[in-house]
Amino acid sequence: MKKPDVASLLKIFGPMLGLLAIYVFFLIVGPSSFASGRNLETILRQTAIVGTAALGMTMVIISGGIDLSVGSLVALSTVVIALLLESIGLNAAPAALAGIGIGALCGVLTGVLIVGLRVAPFIITLGMMLFVRGLAKGLAGEQKVDAPLSSLNHLLATLRPEQKWMLLPMGVWLMILCAFFIAGMLRYTRLGRHIFAIGSNAETARLCGVAVGRVKVIVYAFSGAFAGLAGLMQFSRLTVGDPTVAVGLELDVIAAVVIGGGSLSGGEGTILGTMVGALIMSVIRSGCSQMGLPNWVQEIVTAAIIVIAVALDRLRHRRMA
Repeated sequence: MKKPDVASLLKIFGPMLGLLAIYVFFLIVGPSSFASGRNLETILRQTAIVGTAALGMTMVIISGGIDLSVGSLVALSTVVIALLLESIGLNAAPAALAGIGIGALCGVLTGVLIVGLRVAPFIITLGMMLFVRGLAKGLAGEQKVDAPLSSLNHLLATLRPEQKWMLLPMGVWLMILCAFFIAGMLRYTRLGRHIFAIGSNAETARLCGVAVGRVKVIVYAFSGAFAGLAGLMQFSRLTVGDPTVAVGLELDVIAAVVIGGGSLSGGEGTILGTMVGALIMSVIRSGCSQMGLPNWVQEIVTAAIIVIAVALDRLRHRRMA
C-alpha cells in the first residue's frame, strides 16, 4: 500500500492545522476573553449561517460549478418566513419549511437553466442573484418585515442557564447534523460518486452513463435548500425578514469551501474541510473584534488566506500534472 506523501497529508490536515494556528495566535495576542466559553459559543453561532450555506456550495464546487445566488436566497428566505408568520399567522414549523422550500425551488430553477441553456454557472447564478434579491425586495415592499415572536427566534440565541445541558444552540446542532448527512452522502452513495465524477470530467462521466444534467439540477437544489436553511438561521438572529441582508455572503460561503481544500476546478472538496474553513473565518473575525481591530483589517486577513489557499491548490495541481 502506497504511503501518503506530504502534499496529500497537507491537503487532509492543512485546514485543521491552519485553524489551530490562528486560534493559538489569538490566544497569545488577544485578550483573555477570547478563550472564554461564551466567546467559543459566539464563534460557533456566527459560523452556523455561513457553514450551513457552505454545505450546498461544497457540492456545487465539487461538481465543477459555482453559485452566486446564495446570499440573495438567504434574504428571500427570511422575508418568506416573516411574511408567513406575520400576514398569514402560520405556525413556526410550516413557515420554516416554506423558507427552506423556496430556496430549494430557486435552486432547481438555477440547475434547469444551467443544464437547459448550457450557459456557464457563473452567468446563470449571477442573474439569479439579482432576480432573487429583487424578488425579496418586492415581496417585502422594500422594507423590513416584522414578525411575531416564535420558537424560531431561539435557534441561534445564547443558551439560557436552564439550557446549558444542550452545550450548543439548536441551530449549531442542526448545522452539525446536516454536515454529517452530506458528508455521508458524498462518501457512500452513488449520487456522491457521480458528483465527484462530473467535477473531475463531465464528458467522461456522461460516457460512463452518469445522468450529468439530472445530477447538476439535484446539486443546485441542495445548494438552494441549504441557503434557505441558512436564511432560517439568519431570521433567528434578526427576528425580522430583511431583503437587504446577506449581501456578499456568497463570497464568504465560497471562501469557506476554498479555504477548506475545495478546488474551483471541480472534483475535490470535503465537508470537514468546509466546516473548518467557515470556522477559520469566524475565529479571525472574533479575534480581530476582541482586539478592537477595524473591519477592514479582518477583510484583508481573510482575503490573504483565500489567495494563499487558492495558490496552494494551483501549485499542487501543477505538480500533479
